[in-house]
Amino acid sequence: MSSKIKKGTLAAIVGVFAATTLYTITPQDESGRTVQVTVAPDGEPTITHVSGPQYRRAYLDIGGVATACDGIAQRIKLGQVYTEAQCTAMLDKALIEHAQGVMDCSPALRQPGRDWQRVAAVNHAYQFGVAGWCTSTARRLIEQGKIAEGCNDLARWNKVRQGGVLQFSNGVQRRSMRRLEYCRTGLPGYPVETLQARLKPWK
Repeated sequence: MSSKIKKGTLAAIVGVFAATTLYTITPQDESGRTVQVTVAPDGEPTITHVSGPQYRRAYLDIGGVATACDGIAQRIKLGQVYTEAQCTAMLDKALIEHAQGVMDCSPALRQPGRDWQRVAAVNHAYQFGVAGWCTSTARRLIEQGKIAEGCNDLARWNKVRQGGVLQFSNGVQRRSMRRLEYCRTGLPGYPVETLQARLKPWK
């Protein structure tokens, strides 16, 4: 990792490739929007909205939680309106917090060649919380060196809590299946060249 990268940036925590990928796929997952991302040599990102919906007014998500921008749910007040710059800053902060939590409990993800597994793990934590990743079977298997098995376990996360009850969600399942494809990219039989084709059924 370059010595020019600022400590505390997402790029410093997960690497430039994984950071760029997370900045790109998170708005797509959370809001259905497309962004253009560049990461400077010091690790600071520039995230530019290209197309798709922007949820700058806070709303209740499927679980009844006040949410805004790209799935931000912490310290959000229903009806509050945020600027595009505020949404970008909150996305960056949330990804950094989740990535740091993931890396703190997952030493195996620090190994070279684990870029796509880092992407999947942070993406999972962003949706289900850091504890959701750190206590998961997927993390345990990856820590044991069973990468493929750990990735496969991500596919079973397909429920959302509504009214205190866990219920199947097609949207959550599709997102988890995309996460599975990120995770196993680079493993035998899953070259990066086939990623977009593998993602297509789950978009």
